[in-house]
Amino acid sequence: MEVPPEKDLDAQHLPPQAPERSTELSSELEDILCDKDVPLFRRLKKAAWVELKVLFQLAAPAIGVYMVAFGMSTSTQIMSGHLGNLELAAASLGNNGIQMFAYGILMGMGSAAETLCGQAYGAQKYEMLGIYLQRSTILLTGTGLLITLVYIFTKPILRLLGQSNEIASAAALFVHGLIPQIYAYAVNFPIQKFLQAQSIVLPSAIISLTTFLLHLVMSWALVYKAGFRLLGAALVLSLSSWIIAASQFVYIVTSPRCKQAWTGFSLQAFSGLPEFLKLSAASAVMICLESWYYQILLLLAGLLHNPKLALDSLSICFLIGGWIMVISIGFNAAISVRVGNELGAGHPKSAAFSVVVANLVSFSISLVAAIVVLALRHVISYAFTEGEDVAKAVSELCPLLAISLILNGVQPVLSGVAVGCGWQAFVAYVNVGCYYVVGIPLGSLLGFYFKLDAKGIWWGMIGGALMQTIILIWVTCRTDWNKEVINYLVGGKSDETVGEVGRKVKLLV
Repeated sequence: MEVPPEKDLDAQHLPPQAPERSTELSSELEDILCDKDVPLFRRLKKAAWVELKVLFQLAAPAIGVYMVAFGMSTSTQIMSGHLGNLELAAASLGNNGIQMFAYGILMGMGSAAETLCGQAYGAQKYEMLGIYLQRSTILLTGTGLLITLVYIFTKPILRLLGQSNEIASAAALFVHGLIPQIYAYAVNFPIQKFLQAQSIVLPSAIISLTTFLLHLVMSWALVYKAGFRLLGAALVLSLSSWIIAASQFVYIVTSPRCKQAWTGFSLQAFSGLPEFLKLSAASAVMICLESWYYQILLLLAGLLHNPKLALDSLSICFLIGGWIMVISIGFNAAISVRVGNELGAGHPKSAAFSVVVANLVSFSISLVAAIVVLALRHVISYAFTEGEDVAKAVSELCPLLAISLILNGVQPVLSGVAVGCGWQAFVAYVNVGCYYVVGIPLGSLLGFYFKLDAKGIWWGMIGGALMQTIILIWVTCRTDWNKEVINYLVGGKSDETVGEVGRKVKLLV
């Protein structure tokens, strides 16, 4: 019984000890929201307490996983930087350029498994989670073969983009050491979505943290003591990624919590690949268009009349914003699971309520972070550099950073709702329009023509992000959650008896 790929949504559900417990808690939330005998305020208060417990149990470990992943790449760059300026430039180009290209594509494609596994779990079709895991791994591995060609030809690509032969050669050496990491991503991203859909997130956080500590020791030993230098740093990063992927797979195979969802390898994973690829491609486009947007803005900053100051100040602000945005990304993962699970379980009120709670919590945290950034705007840059010119430039950009933080408190969560509902293709079109038709041209106009420099480029970024956020809010507010559940049930009628579908639909209309 297979949930149709085009309607499957990813969502993380409350942390169950067993699938039955998860379903029980989900039904409890729906029952609370539907109980008209209880006053509205008491209903909302009780429902909010239930949802907040579930949401934080999902979001907190997810935030930890993303922070560890960010920390591993950052520590690799720091260790490379202690080898020399050339090594730092090479590691920065490799990590922030080539590696992020692969990361964005594979993570985006992996969110198709997020959508499908979330709905299948909510519909209690547990055996399909393992099929979707294998299917996603097959497609991501195939995509990884194509990405490998980019890694192999890193040097001529960087030379074509204007990098010096020395930097291009060093960056190519670093990137070649990251080739094994491509296939670790191809395995790891589907596994993460498989576990998240079942609200099994704490093991991933523990595995990631343990591997991070091991990563630091291995990097020190291989880079400095064994003398492998830049290549050693890249190889350790690849090895650490494989340790995380392999450890999580061992957990899946051996844990009683996964015994219903993982029933072994199956030839069924090779069926339905075209439909799965369609959703995966839409997911990849949605993610990549957003991540590349910020890289393009940095490239534009490099063309300003004082590029070093512009790049330094923007990079510091983006780094601060990136660390804070990890929190919103954790809620993105949590809400995509929640929405997918609730739609799959036929709980429209719970799905809608989860969206509201997740957005309010993420927005509140981001608002506090924005206030702190504004309060520290005159000194915050000294954590990264001692330059007074950079400090002044960062201080002037901090109000724009605060605005971006507030927007980022809502936008990633709404994107998670889109993943949970399977709207990736629609959001991809929205991203094209908002970022590339509005944001980049507006930033170029303000930065270059009106001589606003880095501020102008950032105002363009805010304009694109604001438009995207408004559109996603409008679409989410207009969503008929009863209809979303009905569409899912009707779309999955081949998996249930006609009578069962009819019974559920009748309950909703």
